[in-house]
Amino acid sequence: MEEIIVRGAPAEYICKIGVLDKLEERLLERNIHRVLLVTGKKSWNAANSFFPTFTSIQSEHVEYGGECTLEEMNRLANFANEFEADAIIGVGGGKVLDTVKGAAHLCNIKKVLIPTLASNCAPWTPLSVIYNEEGAMTHYEIYPSSIDLLLIEPRILVNAPVSILIAGIGDTLAKWVEADVIISQLPAMSMPVKIAYDTAKLCADEMLMHGEAAVKAATEKEVTDNFIRVVETIIMIGGMVGGFGDQYGRIAGAHSVHNGLTIVPESHSILHGNKVAYGILVQLVLEGKFEDVKLYGEFYDKLGLPKRLQDLGIAEKWVNAIAEQTVRPNESIHLMKDSGVTAEEVASAIRTLEGAWHTPNFVE
Repeated sequence: MEEIIVRGAPAEYICKIGVLDKLEERLLERNIHRVLLVTGKKSWNAANSFFPTFTSIQSEHVEYGGECTLEEMNRLANFANEFEADAIIGVGGGKVLDTVKGAAHLCNIKKVLIPTLASNCAPWTPLSVIYNEEGAMTHYEIYPSSIDLLLIEPRILVNAPVSILIAGIGDTLAKWVEADVIISQLPAMSMPVKIAYDTAKLCADEMLMHGEAAVKAATEKEVTDNFIRVVETIIMIGGMVGGFGDQYGRIAGAHSVHNGLTIVPESHSILHGNKVAYGILVQLVLEGKFEDVKLYGEFYDKLGLPKRLQDLGIAEKWVNAIAEQTVRPNESIHLMKDSGVTAEEVASAIRTLEGAWHTPNFVE
């Protein structure tokens, strides 16, 4: 087994209504006196009314540039250095927070994150997904230090678009499907991998048990126990899978299918988690787990997650191109088995999936 580096959790995490009321106090106890506040337009509109007015801390507000690039990280790092900031506070979705993590790392100052969306585990993890100026992903950057302070105000998240929460549920379901296919191949589990495996299973269990009720709560703009359970599963439990499992707790087939779908122009406007959710089903077909495909498909129907290409607005003429893109040499789908996965296998799985929903008993 390869070396595993555990980056399990932020230094401090709180999810509570009113958690931002004591933000200044929590900053001061960390010897933070000057902060650069980085937000997006929409995220600041969502969080502004919950944000306290500082009395002892000096702050400078900078708007995020719109993409998580190395250039944007350097721009924000320069702002932080010029202001002599002790910390950067990131308020926003995953790309805002990933950019803040990178900028704070460049400055070697503290990272404080306040998510405005429950769309993925970005608030939890000490890594950034880097894009170029055209919006294409280029690589991951993993940092040696964890988030210093992660604060979740549920009232911000419950007022976010419900579609974002549904996509977050789809993305989090993949934690189990992808970790399972990788970890189940290991001859033995170390304790960090065991934690990753168990928390990945917990991701699926919590989504299937509480996801529908959480979406109902979000639709009605009510902070309920089910809503908080799902939010914490997406952000915290989801983040723990990779945090403890390292390369054994990250991505496999579902995310490669997501990447394959990006070759289709119509896919660019589709939420990440929705494409991953479709990728889960393709991976399960590749594994021959048709009972799981049926189980997940029934759950998708309740939430409106995509089960077929037409649900994504993608024509079947794209199947071969999607398959080729899915199995590029460095794609994580090849972690599913030692021999790797071929484009023909992926295309066959997609076509099987397309026809499966017309089969009453869903048999191979």
